[in-house]
Amino acid sequence: MAITVAILASLAFIGWLIYRAVRGKPFTAHVVAYAMACLTGVFTLAFFLSMDIPTLIKVVVGIFLGIALIFVSAYLQRRRQPSKS
Repeated sequence: MAITVAILASLAFIGWLIYRAVRGKPFTAHVVAYAMACLTGVFTLAFFLSMDIPTLIKVVVGIFLGIALIFVSAYLQRRRQPSKS
C-alpha cells in the first residue's frame, strides 16, 4: 500500500507540473519549493504507513510532518528573497 501511495503521489506531482506548463504559468522558486514539500509530505506519509504502529498515529504524524516541511520551505524561501526598500 505504501508503494502505491508513493507512486500515485509521484504521478500526481508530474501531472501537476505538466498541467502548469500547458497553462503557461511560470515555475518560480516558491512554487517548486512548495511542490517539493508537498511531495515530501506524501512520501513521508507512505513511509509511516509501512511502519508497525497504529494507523491513526501514522496518519496524524504524517500530516503534521508534511505541514512542518511546507512551513520550513516557505520560511527558507522568504528569507532568501531580497527586501524591497
